[in-house]
Amino acid sequence: MNTLESRIKVIENTFIKRYGSRPAFIVRAPGRVNLIGEHTDYNEGLVLPVAIDRDILIAASPDVESQSVCVYSLDYHQDDNFQVNDISFDSNKLWCNYLRGLLQVLTHKGYHIAGFKAVLAGTVPQGSGLSSSAAYEVAVATLVNAMFHLGIGGKDIALLSQKAENDFVGVQCGIMDQFVSVLAVSDAALLIDCRSLEYTVVPLHFMSLGWTIVVVHSGVVRGLVDSHYNERRAQCKEGVRLVSQQLGRADIKSLRDVSLAELSRCEAHLPSVILNRCRHVISENCRVEQAVKALELGDMQQFGWLMNESHQSLKNDYEVSCVELDTLVALSQEYPGVMGARMTGAGFGGCSVAIVKAHMLDSFCNEVVAAYEAQCGKKAAVYVCRPVGGATVLQGSVTSATA
Repeated sequence: MNTLESRIKVIENTFIKRYGSRPAFIVRAPGRVNLIGEHTDYNEGLVLPVAIDRDILIAASPDVESQSVCVYSLDYHQDDNFQVNDISFDSNKLWCNYLRGLLQVLTHKGYHIAGFKAVLAGTVPQGSGLSSSAAYEVAVATLVNAMFHLGIGGKDIALLSQKAENDFVGVQCGIMDQFVSVLAVSDAALLIDCRSLEYTVVPLHFMSLGWTIVVVHSGVVRGLVDSHYNERRAQCKEGVRLVSQQLGRADIKSLRDVSLAELSRCEAHLPSVILNRCRHVISENCRVEQAVKALELGDMQQFGWLMNESHQSLKNDYEVSCVELDTLVALSQEYPGVMGARMTGAGFGGCSVAIVKAHMLDSFCNEVVAAYEAQCGKKAAVYVCRPVGGATVLQGSVTSATA
Protein backbone atom coordinates (compact mmCIF):
# COMPACT_ATOMS: atom_id res chain seq x y z
CA MET A 1 0.00 0.00 0.00
CA ASN A 2 1.25 3.50 -0.79
CA THR A 3 2.22 5.67 2.16
CA LEU A 4 -0.20 8.30 3.42
CA GLU A 5 2.23 11.01 2.28
CA SER A 6 2.37 9.70 -1.28
CA ARG A 7 -1.41 9.34 -1.44
CA ILE A 8 -1.87 12.91 -0.21
CA LYS A 9 0.48 14.09 -2.95
CA VAL A 10 -1.52 12.23 -5.61
CA ILE A 11 -4.85 13.62 -4.44
CA GLU A 12 -3.42 17.16 -4.17
CA ASN A 13 -1.96 17.01 -7.68
CA THR A 14 -5.23 15.68 -9.08
CA PHE A 15 -7.11 18.51 -7.40
CA ILE A 16 -4.72 21.10 -8.88
CA LYS A 17 -5.04 19.63 -12.39
CA ARG A 18 -8.83 19.56 -12.26
CA TYR A 19 -9.57 22.82 -10.46
CA GLY A 20 -6.48 24.99 -11.00
CA SER A 21 -5.56 25.60 -7.35
CA ARG A 22 -4.37 23.77 -4.24
CA PRO A 23 -7.06 22.29 -1.96
CA ALA A 24 -7.78 24.22 1.20
CA PHE A 25 -8.64 21.07 3.16
CA ILE A 26 -7.58 17.44 3.27
CA VAL A 27 -9.33 14.98 5.59
CA ARG A 28 -9.07 11.27 6.25
CA ALA A 29 -11.45 8.79 7.83
CA PRO A 30 -10.52 5.15 8.50
CA GLY A 31 -12.28 1.90 7.82
CA ARG A 32 -12.61 -0.59 10.60
CA VAL A 33 -12.42 -4.24 11.49
CA ASN A 34 -14.66 -5.58 14.21
CA LEU A 35 -12.78 -7.95 16.49
CA ILE A 36 -15.95 -9.33 18.06
CA GLY A 37 -19.60 -8.28 18.43
CA GLU A 38 -21.24 -8.88 15.04
CA HIS A 39 -24.83 -7.90 14.20
CA THR A 40 -25.25 -6.61 17.74
CA ASP A 41 -24.99 -2.90 16.96
CA TYR A 42 -28.46 -2.44 15.49
CA ASN A 43 -29.78 -4.50 18.40
CA GLU A 44 -28.48 -1.87 20.87
CA GLY A 45 -25.77 -4.29 21.96
CA LEU A 46 -22.02 -4.30 22.49
CA VAL A 47 -19.25 -4.24 19.89
CA LEU A 48 -15.44 -4.19 19.95
CA PRO A 49 -14.05 -2.71 16.73
CA VAL A 50 -10.74 -1.07 15.84
CA ALA A 51 -10.11 1.57 13.18
CA ILE A 52 -7.51 0.41 10.65
CA ASP A 53 -4.88 2.01 8.47
CA ARG A 54 -7.12 1.81 5.38
CA ASP A 55 -8.98 5.03 4.81
CA ILE A 56 -10.79 7.55 2.64
CA LEU A 57 -9.02 10.81 1.76
CA ILE A 58 -10.83 13.90 0.50
CA ALA A 59 -9.15 17.08 -0.76
CA ALA A 60 -11.49 20.04 -1.13
CA SER A 61 -11.95 23.79 -1.30
CA PRO A 62 -15.14 25.69 -0.48
CA ASP A 63 -17.04 27.76 -3.03
CA VAL A 64 -19.17 29.81 -0.65
CA GLU A 65 -20.71 31.93 -3.40
CA SER A 66 -22.12 28.85 -5.09
CA GLN A 67 -24.50 25.97 -4.36
CA SER A 68 -22.68 23.72 -6.79
CA VAL A 69 -20.80 20.61 -5.59
CA CYS A 70 -18.21 19.15 -7.96
CA VAL A 71 -16.59 15.88 -6.91
CA TYR A 72 -14.12 13.61 -8.69
CA SER A 73 -13.46 10.02 -7.61
CA LEU A 74 -9.96 8.75 -8.32
CA ASP A 75 -11.14 5.20 -7.69
CA TYR A 76 -13.98 5.33 -10.22
CA HIS A 77 -12.51 7.98 -12.55
CA GLN A 78 -15.90 9.68 -12.53
CA ASP A 79 -17.29 13.13 -11.76
CA ASP A 80 -20.39 14.02 -9.83
CA ASN A 81 -22.03 17.45 -10.03
CA PHE A 82 -25.16 18.61 -8.24
CA GLN A 83 -26.71 21.51 -6.35
CA VAL A 84 -26.77 21.48 -2.55
CA ASN A 85 -30.40 22.61 -2.57
CA ASP A 86 -31.46 19.92 -5.07
CA ILE A 87 -30.05 16.54 -4.01
CA SER A 88 -31.47 13.29 -5.33
CA PHE A 89 -30.39 9.64 -5.45
CA ASP A 90 -28.25 8.74 -8.48
CA SER A 91 -28.93 5.18 -9.57
CA ASN A 92 -26.23 5.33 -12.27
CA LYS A 93 -23.28 6.29 -10.03
CA LEU A 94 -23.86 4.59 -6.72
CA TRP A 95 -20.56 5.75 -5.20
CA CYS A 96 -21.73 9.35 -5.08
CA ASN A 97 -24.85 8.64 -3.01
CA TYR A 98 -22.98 8.41 0.28
CA LEU A 99 -21.77 11.99 -0.19
CA ARG A 100 -25.13 13.18 -1.51
CA GLY A 101 -26.98 11.52 1.35
CA LEU A 102 -24.76 13.03 4.01
CA LEU A 103 -25.19 16.53 2.59
CA GLN A 104 -28.95 16.08 2.35
CA VAL A 105 -29.13 14.97 5.99
CA LEU A 106 -27.10 17.99 7.09
CA THR A 107 -29.16 20.49 5.14
CA HIS A 108 -32.42 18.97 6.42
CA LYS A 109 -31.05 19.37 9.96
CA GLY A 110 -30.56 23.08 9.28
CA TYR A 111 -26.81 23.18 8.75
CA HIS A 112 -25.66 25.65 6.11
CA ILE A 113 -23.67 23.93 3.38
CA ALA A 114 -22.35 25.95 0.44
CA GLY A 115 -20.78 24.65 -2.75
CA PHE A 116 -17.34 23.08 -2.92
CA LYS A 117 -14.93 21.22 -5.17
CA ALA A 118 -13.41 17.92 -4.09
CA VAL A 119 -11.31 14.93 -5.08
CA LEU A 120 -11.58 11.68 -3.14
CA ALA A 121 -9.75 8.36 -3.06
CA GLY A 122 -9.72 5.38 -0.74
CA THR A 123 -7.80 2.28 0.29
CA VAL A 124 -10.65 0.54 2.12
CA PRO A 125 -11.58 -2.40 -0.12
CA GLN A 126 -15.24 -2.15 -1.09
CA GLY A 127 -17.71 -4.91 -0.30
CA SER A 128 -15.23 -6.41 2.13
CA GLY A 129 -16.83 -5.83 5.52
CA LEU A 130 -14.21 -3.20 6.42
CA SER A 131 -16.75 -0.40 6.15
CA SER A 132 -15.71 1.67 3.19
CA SER A 133 -19.16 3.29 3.21
CA ALA A 134 -18.89 4.55 6.80
CA ALA A 135 -15.36 5.83 6.18
CA TYR A 136 -16.68 7.74 3.15
CA GLU A 137 -19.62 9.23 5.05
CA VAL A 138 -17.47 10.20 8.03
CA ALA A 139 -14.83 11.74 5.75
CA VAL A 140 -17.49 13.90 4.08
CA ALA A 141 -18.96 14.91 7.45
CA THR A 142 -15.50 15.73 8.83
CA LEU A 143 -14.73 17.80 5.75
CA VAL A 144 -17.87 19.94 5.71
CA ASN A 145 -17.78 20.27 9.50
CA ALA A 146 -14.34 21.88 9.25
CA MET A 147 -14.86 23.69 5.95
CA PHE A 148 -18.13 25.41 6.93
CA HIS A 149 -17.47 25.69 10.69
CA LEU A 150 -20.54 23.66 11.62
CA GLY A 151 -19.36 22.75 15.12
CA ILE A 152 -20.68 19.18 15.05
CA GLY A 153 -19.33 16.87 17.77
CA GLY A 154 -17.92 13.42 17.12
CA LYS A 155 -20.92 11.39 18.25
CA ASP A 156 -23.23 13.54 16.14
CA ILE A 157 -20.98 13.11 13.11
CA ALA A 158 -21.39 9.37 13.55
CA LEU A 159 -25.16 9.58 14.00
CA LEU A 160 -25.66 11.88 11.01
CA SER A 161 -23.50 9.59 8.87
CA GLN A 162 -25.54 6.58 9.96
CA LYS A 163 -28.76 8.43 9.14
CA ALA A 164 -27.49 9.12 5.63
CA GLU A 165 -26.83 5.43 5.06
CA ASN A 166 -30.15 4.39 6.60
CA ASP A 167 -32.43 6.95 4.98
CA PHE A 168 -30.74 7.91 1.71
CA VAL A 169 -28.68 4.88 0.67
CA GLY A 170 -31.19 2.42 2.11
CA VAL A 171 -29.00 0.21 4.31
CA GLN A 172 -30.28 -0.22 7.87
CA CYS A 173 -26.81 -0.34 9.42
CA GLY A 174 -26.15 0.17 13.11
CA ILE A 175 -23.96 2.87 14.60
CA MET A 176 -20.72 0.94 15.11
CA ASP A 177 -18.96 1.61 11.81
CA GLN A 178 -19.43 5.37 11.79
CA PHE A 179 -18.78 5.64 15.53
CA VAL A 180 -15.36 3.96 15.46
CA SER A 181 -14.37 5.78 12.26
CA VAL A 182 -14.83 9.06 14.15
CA LEU A 183 -13.72 8.26 17.69
CA ALA A 184 -11.14 5.46 17.49
CA VAL A 185 -7.89 5.67 19.45
CA SER A 186 -4.55 4.43 18.14
CA ASP A 187 -3.43 0.98 19.34
CA ALA A 188 -6.75 0.31 21.02
CA ALA A 189 -10.20 -1.10 20.42
CA LEU A 190 -13.41 0.66 21.42
CA LEU A 191 -15.97 -1.13 23.55
CA ILE A 192 -19.11 0.60 22.33
CA ASP A 193 -22.50 0.39 23.99
CA CYS A 194 -24.72 0.92 20.96
CA ARG A 195 -27.68 1.86 23.16
CA SER A 196 -26.17 4.57 25.34
CA LEU A 197 -23.32 5.44 22.93
CA GLU A 198 -20.96 5.26 25.88
CA TYR A 199 -17.60 3.84 24.97
CA THR A 200 -14.46 2.60 26.67
CA VAL A 201 -10.99 2.57 25.18
CA VAL A 202 -9.59 -0.96 25.48
CA PRO A 203 -5.79 -1.04 25.01
CA LEU A 204 -4.70 -3.94 22.84
CA HIS A 205 -0.91 -4.09 23.25
CA PHE A 206 -0.91 -6.57 20.36
CA MET A 207 2.39 -5.32 18.99
CA SER A 208 4.23 -5.53 22.31
CA LEU A 209 2.76 -9.00 22.88
CA GLY A 210 3.82 -10.15 19.41
CA TRP A 211 0.37 -10.35 17.78
CA THR A 212 -0.86 -8.89 14.49
CA ILE A 213 -4.35 -8.28 13.09
CA VAL A 214 -4.68 -9.94 9.68
CA VAL A 215 -7.75 -9.45 7.50
CA VAL A 216 -8.21 -11.74 4.50
CA HIS A 217 -10.72 -10.88 1.81
CA SER A 218 -12.43 -14.04 0.60
CA GLY A 219 -12.86 -12.72 -2.92
CA VAL A 220 -16.64 -12.89 -2.47
CA VAL A 221 -18.06 -9.39 -2.77
CA ARG A 222 -21.45 -8.71 -1.26
CA GLY A 223 -23.69 -5.67 -1.44
CA LEU A 224 -25.48 -4.84 1.80
CA VAL A 225 -28.60 -3.51 0.15
CA ASP A 226 -28.97 -6.64 -2.00
CA SER A 227 -28.13 -9.10 0.78
CA HIS A 228 -30.24 -10.42 3.62
CA TYR A 229 -28.88 -7.79 6.02
CA ASN A 230 -32.13 -5.88 6.29
CA GLU A 231 -34.00 -9.17 6.65
CA ARG A 232 -31.89 -10.09 9.68
CA ARG A 233 -32.71 -6.79 11.28
CA ALA A 234 -36.43 -7.42 10.76
CA GLN A 235 -36.10 -10.91 12.26
CA CYS A 236 -34.50 -9.47 15.38
CA LYS A 237 -37.34 -6.96 15.70
CA GLU A 238 -39.83 -9.80 15.44
CA GLY A 239 -37.86 -11.68 18.09
CA VAL A 240 -38.20 -8.73 20.45
CA ARG A 241 -41.96 -8.69 19.91
CA LEU A 242 -42.42 -12.41 20.49
CA VAL A 243 -40.08 -12.68 23.49
CA SER A 244 -41.68 -9.64 25.11
CA GLN A 245 -45.09 -11.25 24.59
CA GLN A 246 -44.00 -14.60 26.04
CA LEU A 247 -42.27 -13.10 29.06
CA GLY A 248 -44.99 -10.54 29.69
CA ARG A 249 -42.42 -7.76 29.76
CA ALA A 250 -43.35 -4.47 28.13
CA ASP A 251 -39.92 -3.03 28.96
CA ILE A 252 -38.07 -5.10 26.34
CA LYS A 253 -37.00 -2.64 23.67
CA SER A 254 -34.28 -4.72 22.01
CA LEU A 255 -32.54 -8.06 22.37
CA ARG A 256 -30.11 -6.26 24.68
CA ASP A 257 -32.83 -6.52 27.35
CA VAL A 258 -33.08 -10.33 27.18
CA SER A 259 -30.83 -12.88 28.90
CA LEU A 260 -30.02 -16.34 27.57
CA ALA A 261 -31.96 -17.83 30.48
CA GLU A 262 -35.04 -15.81 29.53
CA LEU A 263 -34.68 -16.79 25.89
CA SER A 264 -34.57 -20.46 26.86
CA ARG A 265 -37.91 -20.05 28.65
CA CYS A 266 -39.45 -18.85 25.38
CA GLU A 267 -37.79 -21.47 23.19
CA ALA A 268 -40.85 -23.67 22.62
CA HIS A 269 -42.93 -20.70 21.52
CA LEU A 270 -40.55 -19.17 18.96
CA PRO A 271 -40.13 -20.12 15.31
CA SER A 272 -36.75 -21.82 14.96
CA VAL A 273 -35.34 -19.10 12.71
CA ILE A 274 -36.30 -16.34 15.15
CA LEU A 275 -34.92 -18.34 18.07
CA ASN A 276 -31.59 -18.79 16.32
CA ARG A 277 -31.31 -15.12 15.44
CA CYS A 278 -32.04 -14.09 19.01
CA ARG A 279 -29.62 -16.63 20.45
CA HIS A 280 -26.78 -15.29 18.34
CA VAL A 281 -27.31 -11.66 19.34
CA ILE A 282 -27.74 -12.35 23.05
CA SER A 283 -24.78 -14.75 23.26
CA GLU A 284 -22.62 -12.40 21.19
CA ASN A 285 -23.16 -9.60 23.68
CA CYS A 286 -21.94 -11.97 26.40
CA ARG A 287 -18.87 -12.84 24.30
CA VAL A 288 -17.99 -9.16 23.88
CA GLU A 289 -18.03 -8.62 27.64
CA GLN A 290 -15.90 -11.72 28.16
CA ALA A 291 -13.50 -10.64 25.42
CA VAL A 292 -12.85 -7.29 27.08
CA LYS A 293 -12.13 -9.04 30.38
CA ALA A 294 -9.74 -11.40 28.58
CA LEU A 295 -7.86 -8.49 27.03
CA GLU A 296 -7.65 -6.71 30.37
CA LEU A 297 -6.15 -9.87 31.90
CA GLY A 298 -3.86 -10.50 28.94
CA ASP A 299 -5.57 -13.87 28.36
CA MET A 300 -5.03 -14.19 24.62
CA GLN A 301 -6.09 -17.84 24.57
CA GLN A 302 -9.53 -16.96 25.95
CA PHE A 303 -9.86 -14.03 23.57
CA GLY A 304 -9.10 -16.29 20.62
CA TRP A 305 -11.58 -18.93 21.78
CA LEU A 306 -14.29 -16.29 21.95
CA MET A 307 -13.51 -15.19 18.38
CA ASN A 308 -13.85 -18.80 17.24
CA GLU A 309 -17.17 -19.20 19.08
CA SER A 310 -18.43 -15.99 17.52
CA HIS A 311 -17.87 -17.42 14.05
CA GLN A 312 -19.76 -20.61 14.86
CA SER A 313 -22.70 -18.55 16.08
CA LEU A 314 -22.66 -16.37 12.98
CA LYS A 315 -22.47 -19.45 10.79
CA ASN A 316 -25.10 -21.61 12.50
CA ASP A 317 -27.51 -19.28 14.30
CA TYR A 318 -27.35 -16.06 12.30
CA GLU A 319 -26.59 -17.73 8.97
CA VAL A 320 -24.60 -14.86 7.50
CA SER A 321 -21.47 -16.77 6.55
CA CYS A 322 -20.81 -18.66 3.32
CA VAL A 323 -18.75 -21.65 2.20
CA GLU A 324 -15.78 -19.48 1.30
CA LEU A 325 -15.71 -17.66 4.63
CA ASP A 326 -16.14 -20.88 6.57
CA THR A 327 -13.22 -22.43 4.69
CA LEU A 328 -11.02 -19.39 5.23
CA VAL A 329 -11.83 -19.21 8.94
CA ALA A 330 -11.28 -22.95 9.46
CA LEU A 331 -7.90 -22.83 7.73
CA SER A 332 -6.94 -19.83 9.86
CA GLN A 333 -8.07 -21.38 13.13
CA GLU A 334 -6.09 -24.56 12.39
CA TYR A 335 -2.90 -22.73 11.56
CA PRO A 336 -0.12 -22.66 14.23
CA GLY A 337 0.36 -19.24 15.74
CA VAL A 338 -3.25 -18.09 15.27
CA MET A 339 -4.98 -16.93 18.46
CA GLY A 340 -8.45 -16.97 16.92
CA ALA A 341 -10.31 -16.20 13.70
CA ARG A 342 -13.81 -15.35 12.57
CA MET A 343 -15.74 -13.70 9.77
CA THR A 344 -16.07 -9.96 10.24
CA GLY A 345 -18.60 -7.51 8.89
CA ALA A 346 -22.14 -8.11 7.71
CA GLY A 347 -21.24 -11.41 6.07
CA PHE A 348 -22.49 -13.07 2.88
CA GLY A 349 -18.90 -12.69 1.68
CA GLY A 350 -16.24 -10.20 2.57
CA CYS A 351 -13.48 -10.84 5.07
CA SER A 352 -12.17 -12.94 7.90
CA VAL A 353 -10.09 -11.51 10.72
CA ALA A 354 -7.38 -13.46 12.53
CA ILE A 355 -4.98 -12.59 15.33
CA VAL A 356 -1.64 -14.02 14.24
CA LYS A 357 1.77 -14.29 15.89
CA ALA A 358 3.90 -11.62 14.24
CA HIS A 359 6.85 -13.93 13.59
CA MET A 360 4.55 -16.32 11.68
CA LEU A 361 2.85 -13.61 9.63
CA ASP A 362 4.55 -14.34 6.31
CA SER A 363 4.02 -18.09 6.48
CA PHE A 364 0.39 -17.61 7.54
CA CYS A 365 -0.30 -15.26 4.64
CA ASN A 366 1.35 -17.55 2.11
CA GLU A 367 0.12 -20.95 3.29
CA VAL A 368 -3.42 -20.15 4.40
CA VAL A 369 -4.14 -18.09 1.30
CA ALA A 370 -2.71 -20.76 -1.00
CA ALA A 371 -4.78 -23.47 0.67
CA TYR A 372 -7.92 -21.33 0.52
CA GLU A 373 -7.50 -20.45 -3.14
CA ALA A 374 -6.87 -24.10 -4.02
CA GLN A 375 -10.02 -25.24 -2.20
CA CYS A 376 -12.42 -22.47 -3.19
CA GLY A 377 -11.09 -21.22 -6.51
CA LYS A 378 -11.32 -17.61 -5.35
CA LYS A 379 -8.55 -15.01 -5.34
CA ALA A 380 -7.95 -13.81 -1.79
CA ALA A 381 -6.37 -10.55 -0.67
CA VAL A 382 -4.48 -10.06 2.59
CA TYR A 383 -4.52 -6.87 4.67
CA VAL A 384 -2.19 -6.64 7.63
CA CYS A 385 -3.85 -3.99 9.77
CA ARG A 386 -2.62 -1.54 12.37
CA PRO A 387 -5.12 -0.02 14.84
CA VAL A 388 -5.22 3.76 14.23
CA GLY A 389 -7.04 6.83 15.47
CA GLY A 390 -10.30 8.18 14.10
CA ALA A 391 -11.13 10.80 11.47
CA THR A 392 -8.83 13.82 11.25
CA VAL A 393 -8.39 17.07 9.35
CA LEU A 394 -4.90 16.74 7.86
CA GLN A 395 -4.87 20.16 6.25
CA GLY A 396 -7.00 23.24 6.93
CA SER A 397 -8.41 24.80 10.09
CA VAL A 398 -9.91 22.23 12.44
CA THR A 399 -13.42 22.29 13.86
CA SER A 400 -13.73 20.26 17.07
CA ALA A 401 -15.00 16.71 16.52
CA THR A 402 -14.77 15.45 20.06
CA ALA A 403 -17.41 13.51 21.90
